[in-house]
Amino acid sequence: MFDIVLKNGYILTMDENFTEYKNGYIAIKDGKIVEVGEGKEEFQAKEIIDLNSNVVIPGLINTHTHAAMTLLRGYGSDNPLKVWLEQYIWPVEGKYVSYEFVKDGTDLACYEMIRNGITCFVDMYFYENAVADSIKEAGLKGVLTTGILDFPTPGAKTPEEGIEKTKDFINQYKNDNNIFPAIGPHAPYTCSPKTLIKAMEVAIDYNVLYHIHVAETITEVEDIKNRYGTTPVKHLNNIGVLNERVLAAHMVHPTEEEIELLAEKNVKIAHCPESNLKLASGIAPVPKMVEKGVTVSIGTDGTASNDDLDLIAEASTAAKLHKGYNLNPTVLPAKQVLAMITRQAAKAILKYDRMGSIEVGKDADIVVIDVNQPHLQPLFDPYTQIIYSAKGSDVDTVIVNGKVVMKNKVVQTVDKDKVIYIAKKWREKILNA
Repeated sequence: MFDIVLKNGYILTMDENFTEYKNGYIAIKDGKIVEVGEGKEEFQAKEIIDLNSNVVIPGLINTHTHAAMTLLRGYGSDNPLKVWLEQYIWPVEGKYVSYEFVKDGTDLACYEMIRNGITCFVDMYFYENAVADSIKEAGLKGVLTTGILDFPTPGAKTPEEGIEKTKDFINQYKNDNNIFPAIGPHAPYTCSPKTLIKAMEVAIDYNVLYHIHVAETITEVEDIKNRYGTTPVKHLNNIGVLNERVLAAHMVHPTEEEIELLAEKNVKIAHCPESNLKLASGIAPVPKMVEKGVTVSIGTDGTASNDDLDLIAEASTAAKLHKGYNLNPTVLPAKQVLAMITRQAAKAILKYDRMGSIEVGKDADIVVIDVNQPHLQPLFDPYTQIIYSAKGSDVDTVIVNGKVVMKNKVVQTVDKDKVIYIAKKWREKILNA
């Protein structure tokens, strides 16, 4: 007796061979995928979902965001990164960021991510215990890191305190099925070598991911050159913190030599094209990195700099941006880009043993896309249709760890009216301060 069977679906497993089942089924038991294939008609299951020939893909993985910043969506837009941070974002955060702010913002983000087919996300912010509570209630998964900086933050007065709090957080959630604690030194320009090294020691000792912003802007590159006489990636390598645990967000301005180094050290990248475009940070050399064998995934970044959590739209932007920028329509084909938000993303967060593809033994993290609508027909190639024609709002059903969190485009685990009401309350509070 299975718990859930999905049948009559066009299944894109996103495994290493891009195996497909055009009239396929997936059987789920105890939160895991126990069968996947085609040609079977009779099932014994507690719930059978007829997919009506819709397309099925693994749950999407957003490899870089700041979930609670949904409450700052659109705030201070159309300014340079430095102005945006120093004159808008940081002052508001300094005043309002608390457990309540982070919990309310992440509840809103969880609704939006479920609606868009995201089943797991990498978060760097403050009060990550609030993020964990939101994730638990929403039924999602998250790689959670508290931003560690060398100056006082809402999370800690000193980097040492930030690191100690991270250790406590790791110990609290190290065996959790949905929460994957990690360590998050903010960036090379906000963390001293001492802080970066101590953070890596924790990553190694506790066997967790090391999440950091790197080479996001030209200003950052020049700052690191002035301080340390070298570029950001080389700086991290020089101090011994460049390895396979590193998930580097943005990586807009690596040199050719640094790309070779990223490949050699098996560093993972979270590419955030829409944020980089909006903040005029630049265009990351993603095709060059991929060509050299670097694992590149895609993140939305926070909604204050994006301004949404639609990973399908983000992937579409990535595919078209790099074709146009490189004057080459064959760069980043749709199939490869879909892999960047599924299989490659799972590798980037060191969880490919559990997620990223639809295979027996993996977590039942599954997304059904409603292709039976005019803008997704006729369906010649499901990969191109998802990347070039679909939107997050085309997601019909979402399953995480074998539990249905959205069905028929209705989120089951987060109250839509409540999160909208609370978001409006925060708007009034911020504007009337």
